[in-house]
Amino acid sequence: MKIHEYQGKRILKSYGIPIQDGFVTDNNEDIESTIDKVAEEYNCSQFIVKAQIHAGGRGKGGGVKFCQDKSSAVESANNILGMNLVTPQTGEAGQKVRKIYITKAFDISHEYYIAITLDRSKNQDVIMASTEGGMDIEKVAEETPEKIIKVWVDPIQGLHDDQIKTLADGLGFRDDLFSQVSDLFKKLYKCYIEKDTTMLEINPLVKTEDNNVVALDSKFNFDGNAIFRHPDVNDMEDPFEVDETELEAGKFNLNYIKLDGNVGCMVNGAGLAMATMDIIKLSGGEPANFLDVGGAASVDTVKNGFKIILKDSNVKAILINIFGGIVRCDRVAKGVVQAVQELNLDVPVVVRLEGTNAIEAKEILENSEVKIIPATTMQDAADKVVDAALN
Repeated sequence: MKIHEYQGKRILKSYGIPIQDGFVTDNNEDIESTIDKVAEEYNCSQFIVKAQIHAGGRGKGGGVKFCQDKSSAVESANNILGMNLVTPQTGEAGQKVRKIYITKAFDISHEYYIAITLDRSKNQDVIMASTEGGMDIEKVAEETPEKIIKVWVDPIQGLHDDQIKTLADGLGFRDDLFSQVSDLFKKLYKCYIEKDTTMLEINPLVKTEDNNVVALDSKFNFDGNAIFRHPDVNDMEDPFEVDETELEAGKFNLNYIKLDGNVGCMVNGAGLAMATMDIIKLSGGEPANFLDVGGAASVDTVKNGFKIILKDSNVKAILINIFGGIVRCDRVAKGVVQAVQELNLDVPVVVRLEGTNAIEAKEILENSEVKIIPATTMQDAADKVVDAALN
């Protein structure tokens, strides 16, 4: 789960981390009064107007503007609120800006990058830091990775002082700034652990002209499996920033992610789902989605899975690939037949069922009057569904 920058900053602030604070508005009529609130609350006459969407690179797309005075802030805010913002992360379609965050502007001496995430290869958290913060951090990582400092932290032992010193020294902080940054790293890691985040990023963290460190931005990704422990965070989810079909799939306890292809996939188990998408691509096709129906697939689960897949108008064929371990293949087969009959499907459906009650499942499919293309191996299924999608 993701949240907006302003929401992330509120979390950082609750942990005592200095932030570039401000106020949010989603109404053009409130823009001028919001700017006045920022000016009064933070004693400033220069402002930053920032689009609030769940995508990076907002500045490159014109979604972040420095404003010398109130009049330019009003103009920029009106231009950004409601715009369709295209960034390197949104794709060509872009995203509509429904909220803007208006903050105090700082005199910046230098920009840094800090992020914490899980390194699965080491089973440890990794803290990454760089003196090259800002909009081009992806380019830095690609072209000059040596400029990114990495420290691995055992989550059981926690963050040690010597690791903090490695990070602070690597960023060039000395004296009072060393103390500020050391304190920031401690609080940041505490926040990362306590909030069950999978990624916490500040880009940029800045050193101001008056020698303070301040978080100018924030990005949080939360572990969806742990979100029940954080109702306050769950309440921050913005439904406009989540794919409608993914939201609906969640209501049916289906794990669905939309992709760009034309072959719909319904699979049980994330590993088998990934393997299915791989073999579709190797066979010359493109998967339209990731859809894991889980280990307890029922007739209703299969029907709901079809409904979710068919919301994507790009889908030209559907592959059902089920391995019956806990789930019974005959139950899935009944769901397939019922769904095809009730939904009046007009796209080809390729079905591969193996495992528990697979023989009974094949009999159900063969004796039904619905048009289903049976498959034996995964390669056979992939070849048939790719061919069906093309013809």
